[in-house]
Amino acid sequence: MNEYVMRPVRADEWEKVKDLRIAALKDPAAPVAFLETLAQAEARTDEFWQDRAKGASHGRHARQFVAEAPDGEWVGSVTLLVEEGGTSDFFERPIEQTQGHLVGVFVRAEQRGTGLTEALFSAALDWAWSLEGPALERVRLFVHEDNQRAGAFYRRFGFRASGQVVPMPGNSDSKELEYVFPRP
Repeated sequence: MNEYVMRPVRADEWEKVKDLRIAALKDPAAPVAFLETLAQAEARTDEFWQDRAKGASHGRHARQFVAEAPDGEWVGSVTLLVEEGGTSDFFERPIEQTQGHLVGVFVRAEQRGTGLTEALFSAALDWAWSLEGPALERVRLFVHEDNQRAGAFYRRFGFRASGQVVPMPGNSDSKELEYVFPRP
């Protein structure tokens, strides 16, 4: 695992951002792991992917981290969004404190269990805790109630269930569970 580099994406890497997202959406767990379908992602324009890479490469609002192999292949990714206190979240609920929100967690199947996911999370959390004005009080994520593999990883890493449960967008019969990691 030592040969892999965890780093933020660069604005000009939009094609790799797109390719890794498409790979993630082909994963068997995608229907309970992501709020986007393969067809939706494949229909997006190059401009969309360019804007996505640019927005996740710098600034305070979002940062996408990738696990890059020595040959340049991207084998995993996680994105941290900053939710400012006093705004509303994706579920249209008020955000009371400035916090991070981890989304888009994906590691290629052949790399799972190698420590890459932990390294990606560490990179994202290190960045989250480095932000100033205002500092992030916690980082959260949501996991589908049926995504047991992901839930187990999040708990092992140190996230704890907050007790908040929201309906999955587009399927109110399914639930998303909030997990939180407080600022150390």
